Amino acid sequence: MQNFLIRVLINAVALWAAAGLISGISFGDEDEWTKKVVTIVLVALLFGLVNAVIRPIAKVLSFPFIVLTLGLFTFVVNAFMLQITEWIAEPLGLAFTIDEFFWDAVMGAVIITIVSWLLSVVLPEDDD
Repeated sequence: MQNFLIRVLINAVALWAAAGLISGISFGDEDEWTKKVVTIVLVALLFGLVNAVIRPIAKVLSFPFIVLTLGLFTFVVNAFMLQITEWIAEPLGLAFTIDEFFWDAVMGAVIITIVSWLLSVVLPEDDD
């Protein structure tokens, strides 16, 4: 359970960093910071669920492109996961938007990957 909470926290920080660095990714115009934090955590939970369920299927289907591009196509797959998260978040009432699919989503995926990797190295991982 602790490992799950750490992963959600890492996803939340990575999504927050991507929204802060890329103008095309946002969590709404809410003035109240508690609502924004709750939205970020809920989107992080949703993003983790999308990555757990859909990402393995997408990676298997895109394996030839991943091999052909020496792994760079993985960023496109990650951008697609980010876009799916936005599509699911909208009907749930979560204020998470990506303006342009390709560039904003790909750059967001790069930032999320880097921040998640850095935080995974720094934070302890308990597999109990």
